[in-house]
Amino acid sequence: MLPGKLFFLLVVATLLALIGAWVVARSYRRSMQRLMKAPVAEPQAADAPDRPPTPPTLARSAHLPTLDDNNEAHRRLLFSFIGLTLVIALTRTLLTQFIADGPITLKTVATLGAAYAWPVLPVLAVIGRWSRPRFVGAMLGWLVLAILLLSWRTNENISFAQVVGWMLFDTGLPLIVVTALCLGGATRAVGPWLVPVFIVLSGSSQLGLDLLAAMIEAKSPFIVWLASWMGATTAFTLFAVLPWLIAWWPARALGRWLARGYRERQISELFYLFTAVWTIALVGPALGAIHDLGWWAIVCFAPLLWIPLGAMLMKRFAAQAMIGNPPTLLVLRVFQQDANAQAIFDRVIERWRLSGNTVLIAGTDVADRTIDAEDIFTFLDGRLAERFVSHASDIETRLEQFEFQPDVEGRYRINECYCHDNTWQQALDRLVGISDVALMDLRNFKAKNAGCIHELGVLASAQKIARVVILTNQATERDAAQAAVAGAPADRFVWLDEHDKAGLKPADILAALFPSATVPNAVPQPQ
Repeated sequence: MLPGKLFFLLVVATLLALIGAWVVARSYRRSMQRLMKAPVAEPQAADAPDRPPTPPTLARSAHLPTLDDNNEAHRRLLFSFIGLTLVIALTRTLLTQFIADGPITLKTVATLGAAYAWPVLPVLAVIGRWSRPRFVGAMLGWLVLAILLLSWRTNENISFAQVVGWMLFDTGLPLIVVTALCLGGATRAVGPWLVPVFIVLSGSSQLGLDLLAAMIEAKSPFIVWLASWMGATTAFTLFAVLPWLIAWWPARALGRWLARGYRERQISELFYLFTAVWTIALVGPALGAIHDLGWWAIVCFAPLLWIPLGAMLMKRFAAQAMIGNPPTLLVLRVFQQDANAQAIFDRVIERWRLSGNTVLIAGTDVADRTIDAEDIFTFLDGRLAERFVSHASDIETRLEQFEFQPDVEGRYRINECYCHDNTWQQALDRLVGISDVALMDLRNFKAKNAGCIHELGVLASAQKIARVVILTNQATERDAAQAAVAGAPADRFVWLDEHDKAGLKPADILAALFPSATVPNAVPQPQ
């Protein structure tokens, strides 16, 4: 009875997280649009806070890694998660075989370990920003290959139907849950953070229904009266939903704890997803062991203890590979070109994060790519407006909140400046001042895009920025763009043109952002 309740609780929490992720992402974008368009008057001189003037730019040497360095960091990240996955999968195999009193041979451990290693796929999908068909195909393909592998390596006493049935329960159901969570942009970015919240809320509903069942069994007069007054269906719904009024407070506290842990870099996006996926993968064996072990079935989650150790080792390896201060990339684009902006983030920015920081002015076009735990729970707390730069005097405060240290796996975070329509230009000046390299997507740019013209002028006159990579296509009014940067230093701007429908290759954009190995790569970075 208990395993069925726990499994049903996980399924319900996942479905609610999927719905909640879609609602939160949609509402988050609408709120951003409303706040960006809300004009905020500058404070009067008498009311203005006494803040020191903007500090002068002090140059420090920022090391610009090469494309080879970035490729090496990418390989190191992939191999680290694959290696950690294999260790956890083998540990799970040994533990499962020990509990079931099954054979522990090289053949058995290797076969089951390979079948159990599927939780690495969602992490690889996030790192590589796989498309939906590729991700679904990889997950289903792994399940089919695991079934075929186990059928080939098991003895004749176990039929193919038994292998399929066992794998569908042990691996198939958790795999479907994870696939659903990671399928879309919004669900992948928001859903995993909402699952613990909805587990608390769904758990309270289950307790309410258990209380209802106990009262019915005891033939409580109150239940008889309640059912006769409002009907059995309404009474059932009441006992399922009413506990949320109490559970909301611990659920909210849990969300705030996750946001604080993320803000303080105690939790990273990749390791949170990795841990969540492995936890879901281990639910099956834990539920299966409850009948024999009772609450001692929690030992099935022991392989998760490898994760903090793996994080420590990955942090050490990443630190050894870092040389000097990481560079900062400023990302600019033509707004309301969502597909172009999202593709750039998926194929270029995600790779850049292995080498340096990223800053940008927040927008709804890339909200699904940049939203994080702190953004989610700040929004749910109704405090999104606090993150916006209302006055020029707020810019330095916002920049002080930027996180320029890498997460444990070595990836740097994306820092956004939330601006109103009348504060983004002042914020842009400061973002340019702290950046080493800029990437500006001018595909479909027109001369009437006054905001882009202003951005080009600021980039052209900036004193410290080393390189600006401009992306164009046949629809770009390039003459207007080049006229805006006419006074720029020679060789600062690198123009990459999209000649056909195949689009710009991410490798070409990355090669333009990174210096070659033969070019000196120390550039001044203002603070």
